[in-house]
Amino acid sequence: MSTAAQERAPKRISLSRERVLRCAVELADESGLAALTIRSLAQSMGTKAMSLYHYVANKEEILDGIVDLVFSEIGLPSAEGDWLGEMRRRAHDVRSALQRHPWAVGLLESRTSPGPATLHHHEATLATLRAAGFSVQMTAHAYALLDSYIYGFALQEAALPFKGRDTAAEVTAPIVQLFSTGQYPHMVEIATEHVLKPGYDFGDEFDFGLDLILDGLGRLLETP
Repeated sequence: MSTAAQERAPKRISLSRERVLRCAVELADESGLAALTIRSLAQSMGTKAMSLYHYVANKEEILDGIVDLVFSEIGLPSAEGDWLGEMRRRAHDVRSALQRHPWAVGLLESRTSPGPATLHHHEATLATLRAAGFSVQMTAHAYALLDSYIYGFALQEAALPFKGRDTAAEVTAPIVQLFSTGQYPHMVEIATEHVLKPGYDFGDEFDFGLDLILDGLGRLLETP
């Protein structure tokens, strides 16, 4: 084939399982999980759907794979470190991952074929709690409590109509005007004395709740 013909020919697409899964994550980030199909993924990669079946058998396998990629972004807690610091760092890592991938909130604990990153994450978290001195039962309770809080906060945070510091006023200020009848004094109070104050960020509430949970777990650990 001449050089000119080679330049006109379409470039061969280099596919791999990792590239397919990372493109799936990008598609879910941009358009949501409902938009992720074999066909839409193939279109976003500039290839045909049949080409992807060499790397993933179906959408369920894709979901298993992208959940594992999300877990791979979360730092592993260390059983050799201070458990409070490790659990606090893990909580912030999980929340950050869910901010990047909000579609993953309902998926992280749903897979029946977990990948290696998922398994390593759970094992490291359990090992850290056990090394701290929690019993098997209390380790299970602590893990469930922490994840319920982290996932629930991430879900609520993603659903808010405002994002970041000093953005709540755009939404709440017009709503406050509806309270002029005096029927909702406590809503006016929380809005004017907290939410509408300069520097307010709903995300700051995360540490308040997390500290309460960790302090409570710490007291239980000290109780014979």
